[in-house]
Amino acid sequence: MTDESKYLELADQTLRVVNDAFDDIDPDQVDVYASGDVLTLAFANGTKAVLNTQRPTRQLWFAANARAWHFSYDLPSGRWVDDKGRGAELFETLRSVVREQAGVDVKFKAP
Repeated sequence: MTDESKYLELADQTLRVVNDAFDDIDPDQVDVYASGDVLTLAFANGTKAVLNTQRPTRQLWFAANARAWHFSYDLPSGRWVDDKGRGAELFETLRSVVREQAGVDVKFKAP
């Protein structure tokens, strides 16, 4: 687990990367709302997904399609990995949900 200041830096960078990835995507397909350390993805089909920080656990939580993932930062690999043992990676999970909900391929640029 990273220390508090490193976690805050990584979480902030990651939220910016996610937000920026939708700059070139039609907001009628996927609209992104940022409020503090919460990003909401609103899809044209009426569904939503939410990515937010969880400071007490130093994680990023993502909820979509009646599912939830808790991502912890893995320093050796430099990736946010789901701690539920499935090994899901944050950006791949986001890509999959966006593709499923909006039919859009989103690309994330590493910070």
